[in-house]
Amino acid sequence: MDEKGWDGTRSIMAQRVRPTESGSERETLTQLLDFLRATVVTKATGVGEDQAVAHPVPASELTVAGLVKHLTGTERFWLSIDFAGIDVPWPWTDEDPHGNFKLEKTDTLPGLLADYEAECERSRRAIAGHELDETARSEGMSFTLRYALAHMIEETARHCGHLDLLRESIDGVRGE
Repeated sequence: MDEKGWDGTRSIMAQRVRPTESGSERETLTQLLDFLRATVVTKATGVGEDQAVAHPVPASELTVAGLVKHLTGTERFWLSIDFAGIDVPWPWTDEDPHGNFKLEKTDTLPGLLADYEAECERSRRAIAGHELDETARSEGMSFTLRYALAHMIEETARHCGHLDLLRESIDGVRGE
């Protein structure tokens, strides 16, 4: 297993734990986001490298690997950079300022999944100890942690739907 927790076949995050149905607002939001994060890893795990970069839905440019890469950038942008004000590298290029779906020749699915898991862990640390009503620390940002978590739930859930369609088109795997 490498330092990021990826052993090439199984992910440390693929354990999906249903969120509490009677927790505090913070428990509900963070557990739901963690459930969706684990869903991303579960849906991408087991896809071969060629399949991970294929466009199995003809009208779409989306790929499994591209979605994982995009979600990694989204985690960093919303929670570490904008909310917590942590000085980490910007996740996107000037040519693709808010996408990061474009894959580099050096990108591999195991590497992208390991990066995603590491970024999700950084996000958890970035928001630890902060109240839901606290506002973002980056200059010009006025959203609260509550809004950031709700946005990340929406973003991750939407892309889990894309992963459903891609995975079913690739190898027939459905659900979860």
